[in-house]
Amino acid sequence: MSGERVVTLAALIAILALAWGWLLVDGGMSMGALEMTAMAGMDGWLMQPAVWTPSYAVVVFSMWWIMMVAMMLPSAVPMLLLFGRVSRNGAPPATVAASSALFAIGYLLAWGAFSAVATVLQWRLESARVLSPMLEVTNAWLGAGILLLAGFWQLMPIKSACLRQCRSPLSFLINKWQGGPWGAFRMGLQHGIYCLGCCWFLMALLFFGGIMNLYWITGIAVFVLMEKWAPYGEPVGRLAGLALVACAVLLVLQA
Repeated sequence: MSGERVVTLAALIAILALAWGWLLVDGGMSMGALEMTAMAGMDGWLMQPAVWTPSYAVVVFSMWWIMMVAMMLPSAVPMLLLFGRVSRNGAPPATVAASSALFAIGYLLAWGAFSAVATVLQWRLESARVLSPMLEVTNAWLGAGILLLAGFWQLMPIKSACLRQCRSPLSFLINKWQGGPWGAFRMGLQHGIYCLGCCWFLMALLFFGGIMNLYWITGIAVFVLMEKWAPYGEPVGRLAGLALVACAVLLVLQA
């Protein structure tokens, strides 16, 4: 294994360790303290939603982005390692490292954009009083709608097209190759956009299962990894879509 590959892999492991460490150790406690303040009432504790200030919005956005890094970066590791290997063709090690870093930054910026949208959506749902203290939707119809749309997205052609780009890293690099460091950044951003098209509705499921529910976060992350890299990931994704639609119907019938 070349020196640049070792450095890239070590950097990715360090980033993932920090992201998952934050989620496991600090994320739940800090967001729980920020999200709700307890007030004594006639019937016990009444939970009042936090006041959305610019600084609080930055904290929520940071939480979402760190969560996206933890959940999505593992599935991008093969692409990043292959990109570094292809980039080594006659290039100095420093250039390869810089290009790999810019590719990763472009990829994560795409998920940063999603995190900004998710932050706004969380604010609007809190304002509508349809999020519980565990940050999951409390309206059965809204929950069913999230499941239904996520299930339909899993079955749509655009989902399959984006997934194929994620499952075929060599084909992506051959067809989308751009030279130079900024070309690497643009390729990373483009790959992140394909990844968004593949997985954004799966991430929206966090509003159904609980934004800070570590079991739900881990389960979705593992499913994304399997869908992208398991031999039968694409048909499994379609079966998951059908299961989500069925769960939505059951939820409506029980409402």
